[in-house]
Amino acid sequence: MRHAPIDSQVFTSHRDRLRALLPPHAVVIVHAADTVPTSADGVRPLHPAPDLFYLTGIEQEESVLVLAPDATEPSLREMLFVRQPSETKALWDGHSHSKDEATSISGIEKIRWIDELPGVLHRLMCTSDSVFLNANEHDRAAVEVESRDERMGRRLMQRYPLHRYERLAPLLHRLRAVKSPVEIELIKRACAITKDGFERVARMLKPGVGEHEVEAEYLHEFTRQKAKMAYTPIVASGGHACVLHYIANDGECRDGDLLLVDVGASYANYCADLTRVLPVNGRFSPRQRELYEAVRRVLVSSIARATVGTLHRDWTRAARDQMTEELLELGMITAEDVAKATEEKPACFTFFMHGLGHSMGLDVHDVVPREQRFEPGWVLTVEPGLYLPEEGIGIRLENDILVTEDGPVDLMADIPLEADDIEALMASGR
Repeated sequence: MRHAPIDSQVFTSHRDRLRALLPPHAVVIVHAADTVPTSADGVRPLHPAPDLFYLTGIEQEESVLVLAPDATEPSLREMLFVRQPSETKALWDGHSHSKDEATSISGIEKIRWIDELPGVLHRLMCTSDSVFLNANEHDRAAVEVESRDERMGRRLMQRYPLHRYERLAPLLHRLRAVKSPVEIELIKRACAITKDGFERVARMLKPGVGEHEVEAEYLHEFTRQKAKMAYTPIVASGGHACVLHYIANDGECRDGDLLLVDVGASYANYCADLTRVLPVNGRFSPRQRELYEAVRRVLVSSIARATVGTLHRDWTRAARDQMTEELLELGMITAEDVAKATEEKPACFTFFMHGLGHSMGLDVHDVVPREQRFEPGWVLTVEPGLYLPEEGIGIRLENDILVTEDGPVDLMADIPLEADDIEALMASGR
């Protein structure tokens, strides 16, 4: 655990909220993530399972949460299973949680070793009616590898075919969409670290710098502050910025180009997501500035429109309508283009073809009920853009916001956005 400790009451309250949604005589099972192999005997660093972390604060592999609120025996109602520490494991891989440590982190009193799980589950299955199993149900997920949750589900269905099996994901999506005050503070911390990384980059950028060197500056700052990359960074100079998910980061930042940096920190597994555009030589050209200002205006207006009760599709449509007006003003589309537009392909689509934003939290593209109206406590990204491959210009601006009853709160309001402020920040490093 690289980050500062989190009060276990946070995770206790998350479990309490989940229990309130369960029917009588239900069992909930949530697994840690798999350790993913690379090649030979290599493995990737563990990415903690967001749902298990949300409910327990546990980031250790081979961990399982079991909830059975109506179990007759009180000790079976809330259990965390962790691997048993050993001298060999400690020698090769480092420290494993003791039972007391697992309790301190999670707030769960009953900690068991993982090899007890099959026997305990059998006892619960014999006295339970329904089993809530977890799966990755993000609407943009491309699931090709079976997870530990899914493997467990398959085995249980084979052994106990007469039970009723339910989906846990819809319940967790509802809960995770609304951030608690502690979660919001952790996201703010990730935003602050991201700000420091961006300002570090702005002060060092000049013609001839490699995209990979910019990435390295972010990584230095994030690591220094006990954070990590929230996602694979996009550092895209010139025409590279017109590739929406450009991640090669192997080009050169050339005089006269713009540099798009879409990079966010993850602190205590909570993410930030920032996009800014910098003139490599420190000054926007007139053409670059007029395009930049168009995107900035749409960003600012879209933030203001992210209010309680708004539907995501209506919010996006309003941004596309505004971008269409900006493009008309710039002479980049015509009234005839607008007349031919459809809902699926608006008039701005050639230059602004992606969505306006997404939920954010333990995942960068966080889970949230797609058709649900914005609620207080939601954290969203706002990221309009314009892309002109023939001019080698890609501009996307992105801030993270909190939806509240009193209107949206910009969590990145202190990160330079105005073109003049960007130029001044860059000049301060020269």
